[in-house]
Amino acid sequence: MHLYFGSIGFSKIKTEAELESLLEEVFRDYQKRETAKLENGNGVFLEMTKDFLPGMGIALCGILDENGFHQKYYFPYYRSEGMSTFEEVTIEKRADGETFAGVCDDSRMGVSMIFFVQNPSAYFKEMPSDFLKKKSSTTFTCLAQSGKILLPVLKREVREEERILDISERSGLINAARNGDPDAIDNLTVEDMDMYSMISKRVVNEDVLSIVDTSFMPYGIECDRYQMIGTINYFTKVCNPYTGEFVYQLNLECNDMYFDVCINAEDLLGEPEEGRRFKGIVWLQGRVNYE
Repeated sequence: MHLYFGSIGFSKIKTEAELESLLEEVFRDYQKRETAKLENGNGVFLEMTKDFLPGMGIALCGILDENGFHQKYYFPYYRSEGMSTFEEVTIEKRADGETFAGVCDDSRMGVSMIFFVQNPSAYFKEMPSDFLKKKSSTTFTCLAQSGKILLPVLKREVREEERILDISERSGLINAARNGDPDAIDNLTVEDMDMYSMISKRVVNEDVLSIVDTSFMPYGIECDRYQMIGTINYFTKVCNPYTGEFVYQLNLECNDMYFDVCINAEDLLGEPEEGRRFKGIVWLQGRVNYE
C-alpha cells in the first residue's frame, strides 16, 4: 500500500483486495495513456493515469509486450499548472525499477531538490535527444501525510521592489560562488555568520518558529522527502467522490518559490487561512515540461 494514498482521499484503502480493485479501475477507465519505446526493444513502457479529483489521481505504470501488460509500480499524484523553476535538471533511473529521480539546483532554496519524476513516459521519449542537457521548466507539487497550521510571523514591511532586488542579489552571489568566485564565497560566509549570530541571540527569548518564516529541509533517509514551512497564498477544500473524504489543496510560498501541497483534511491540524503557515513532512514530486 502506498503511504500517500491518504493525501488524495484514499486513506480507507487497507486491504490488498481494495487496492487491486482501485488499480483495476485505473487500468480499465484511464483518462490518459502514454507509451514510450524501451531502450532494449523488449516492448514499450506504458503509463496510465486517472484523475479522481481535480489534478489528483493515481498513475499505473508497467511494460507492455507480446504477452500483455506487466505492472511495475503505481503512485498517487497531484499535478498543477504553471512553472516552479527554470533550471537544469538531472534525471537518473532508480535501482528499484522504472521509476526516476530528478535533481534540480535552484539558488533560492539553498539545497539540491531531489524529486520523484511524475511523467516517466515523457522522459523515456526524450532520452535519446540533447534536450536533457538544457535547462527546462519544472512544476513541483507535494503530497503530505500530516501537517499543522501555524500563525504568521510579524515582519517588517518591505517594498516588493526591494524584496525582488534582495532575491536577485543573493541568487547572483550563490551562482558566482558555485563557479568558484572567492569574493562571492566570502560574502555568503559573512551573511551566514551574521544570520547565525542573530538567531542565537533571539532564540534565547523567542520560539524558533517566530524567527524562521519559511524553510525547506531534507527529512529522514528518503531523498525526496522534506520538512517544509510555507506561507499559504490560497487554498481549496475538495471532496473525493469515491470515498467522501475531504482534501486540502494549498498553494504555498516557501523561500521565494511556489509549491502546491495536497493533504487529507483529517491529517491537518488547525484551520488553513491565507497568510497563515503550513508545516509538515512532504513527498516532493516534479513534472519536467519537455514541451
